[in-house]
Amino acid sequence: MKRSIIFIISILITVSAFAQNKKLGNETEEQRTQRMAWWTNDRFGMFIHFGLYALPARHEWVKHNERLTNEQYEKYFELFNPDLYDAKAWAKKAKQAGMKYAVLTSKHHEGFCLFDSKFTDYKSTNTPIKRDLIKEFVEAFRAEGLKVGFYYSLIDWHHPHFTIDDVHPLRTDKKEDYAKMNEGRDFSIYRKYLQDQVRELLTNYGKIDILWLDFSYPGKYGKGNEDWGSKELLALIRKLQPGIIVDDRLDLGEYEDGQDFTTPEQYKVEKWPERYGRKFPWETCQTFSGSWGYYRDETSWKDTKQLLVLLIESVGKGGNLLLNVGPTGRGDFDYRADAALAGMGEWMGHNSRSIYGCTEAPEDFKAPASSLLTYNPTSNRLYIHLLDYPLQNLVLPGYAGRIKYAQLLHDASEVRFRESDGNVNISLPVIKPNYEIPVVEIFLK
Repeated sequence: MKRSIIFIISILITVSAFAQNKKLGNETEEQRTQRMAWWTNDRFGMFIHFGLYALPARHEWVKHNERLTNEQYEKYFELFNPDLYDAKAWAKKAKQAGMKYAVLTSKHHEGFCLFDSKFTDYKSTNTPIKRDLIKEFVEAFRAEGLKVGFYYSLIDWHHPHFTIDDVHPLRTDKKEDYAKMNEGRDFSIYRKYLQDQVRELLTNYGKIDILWLDFSYPGKYGKGNEDWGSKELLALIRKLQPGIIVDDRLDLGEYEDGQDFTTPEQYKVEKWPERYGRKFPWETCQTFSGSWGYYRDETSWKDTKQLLVLLIESVGKGGNLLLNVGPTGRGDFDYRADAALAGMGEWMGHNSRSIYGCTEAPEDFKAPASSLLTYNPTSNRLYIHLLDYPLQNLVLPGYAGRIKYAQLLHDASEVRFRESDGNVNISLPVIKPNYEIPVVEIFLK
């Protein structure tokens, strides 16, 4: 992850390019909507960043940040032994938090694989743990009824034929040196390796619901779609797993079907993102703290309310939230991550109806002060999330004549309302419900 500026630059394609509506395949809009319907409904997923970087425990980009060579990084491979890894426990925690799908790093930029690939020795089955951790993940999460996805890094700082560039640990400020540094490296060999591993992941583990590829950074000293062979790779993915959902980091933004959803990372969007002249499916990926991998000394952990606001606001703008956990070097969740998941799960247990199947409210419904709206178009119900609990009277501007019934969502207790001057005044109990963010459920006429 990281590199927000590089990523943003890579996806900024001109409006004129969007207008061309170039496509790689022949899937209709209706077919795409149907294929993505489960994801649009479920709204909330777990990201899991797990790899050798859990051992240094100071950011998943530690190899890059500290410019470590393969030899210096090798000790983490030799010592990787997450003896407390229990995919079943992970799955139960995700489900209890209200998450409906999960995406695990099969390989991050460091090049280390959590699966038993026949194309490399740099994998979990050759470490002291001696297990295919991806296989266990898939089986455990499926058993809990959760959808499963793989993150796979297009980047590989370990592979001998991955050419050194501006984001490589061995990068240099003397650009003229790259040619000499890359002597003997044949990127076409790496490109074949990349495609072979994606084929393995989409062949050996049954139905896979999401593929999260990361990331492109085109330019003279970077890598883009031609380097990865992105068009051919995406065609392979679609052939192997026709129902799969693929993110937007293959650098195929000029094609309307070069991605299924866009991925704002570590920031809130101001409004529902538009691509190709329409509102486009989107998912924000976010961390509990500032790092994706386990970072022992990280202090910028978000509290439960901040996390819930992230979720509610994303859904209220038509998007999903993929919330990340970075397991420790022993393979379990940090106590702070457990606390965050439990806090969200407590709220979701009685308020998830305002999340699942919900989206942006119709434009003519305005959110009252200090609140966020979501809307379920199937049930025709509006949800008002009270970020600051008002003193009894909640004013809904312009709602007169549009409400059939109102209740607090967590316990289905009626809240009375009256209409006045085109507005609706809802009478709330004096005592705030025992939830971080109470929700008023409005049954519309």
